Amino acid sequence: MELLHGSIRDYAWGSRSALAELQGRPAPTDGPEAELWLGAHPGGPATVDRDGVRVSLTDLLVAEPDHWLGTEVVGRFGTRLPFLLKVLAADAPLSLQAHPDAEQARAGYAAEQAGVQPAGAGQAGAGQAGDGWVDGLAGRARGPRNYVDPYHKPELLVALTPFDALCGFRDPQVSATALAGFGVPELSPVVAALRAGPAGLREAVRVLLSWPDADRAGLVEAVRAADAGGPDAELARDLATRYPADPGVLVALLLHHVRLTPGEAIWMPAGNLHAYLSGTGVEIMAASDNVLRGGLTPKHVDVDELLRVLRFEVLDEPVLVARPVTPGVVCWPVPVDDFALHRVTVDAAGPEVRLPLPGPRVVFCHQGKVGVDDGQGAVMLGPGQAAVGRAAGAALVLSGTGTAFVASCGG
Repeated sequence: MELLHGSIRDYAWGSRSALAELQGRPAPTDGPEAELWLGAHPGGPATVDRDGVRVSLTDLLVAEPDHWLGTEVVGRFGTRLPFLLKVLAADAPLSLQAHPDAEQARAGYAAEQAGVQPAGAGQAGAGQAGDGWVDGLAGRARGPRNYVDPYHKPELLVALTPFDALCGFRDPQVSATALAGFGVPELSPVVAALRAGPAGLREAVRVLLSWPDADRAGLVEAVRAADAGGPDAELARDLATRYPADPGVLVALLLHHVRLTPGEAIWMPAGNLHAYLSGTGVEIMAASDNVLRGGLTPKHVDVDELLRVLRFEVLDEPVLVARPVTPGVVCWPVPVDDFALHRVTVDAAGPEVRLPLPGPRVVFCHQGKVGVDDGQGAVMLGPGQAAVGRAAGAALVLSGTGTAFVASCGG
């Protein structure tokens, strides 16, 4: 194992204190710090020390893929780290968004490369605009893209602090009651669609996101000013204040509003509409930049492509609870092989913890002092520090007193 120096992303919605306090730096910071990236993403690769110089992990993987990733991972994912581990600190809501499945991503990327399909918008990570694309047939600039790579982007977030998020469609009857409670006649077609049950979800979202531009501010203001109470009204008023002409304020009310306690998680597979609202958490995702926005953003929303990708089904339970693995170790199982995430709690008075995980491993220390040894090198991590190990390493051995998250490839 060797120390891994993460890359901090300064998106406007980020906290000015959470990451700094975690790492023991002065707070508040001069600007927002939204995410700490601990991986090999080309938009913000982490680095390791080499002869007094910090070298990009991305460059090391390219130079020695079999050494770092292992032949099995290279065979499955190519010469790239298939996951990205982040610490995310939200002080304001992120955009409503969804991600394509693997087949949709491959087809969408190929079509945009060939100039076959009109593009909407894409973004790198959660806060960067996607690159403009060029019509592959005529060489004409076509604006920002939806598909900037051919990969899917499922995500898992584990709360480190109380964390508010929107995740997945709730019972449309509940949503219909909430929207009707605002007493805004213009919403009647949306309420009627929701009264039809899950079969009406697509139409409800389509009507809201296709609302005439000239009438959007009036609709959102009518909802904000309505004499309604309860959590839905509070959420609507908060979002309407931030996004006064964005129909995503109403789309947000079709989703589960979850308040995670530390250790609880949400899982966001392909087609799941979601948004982070506030809090700090550890996020692991498949390494992709493919994002389709659904509102709560000044950036373009490609309504047609979003409707094609979304899964209009009710999510019965959005919250994942940690599953015990061995003493001191828990995980949050997800049905993808790009990544797996474990949390390890060690105590100097107790035994070491041994984790036989495949492929390259990234370890992030959340609390205390945690030693990590992969048989090729040992490091001691403090809060906010991270380490990376090559695929050739042995099972991880963790010791000390503290808590760490371990990211690896899935089985």
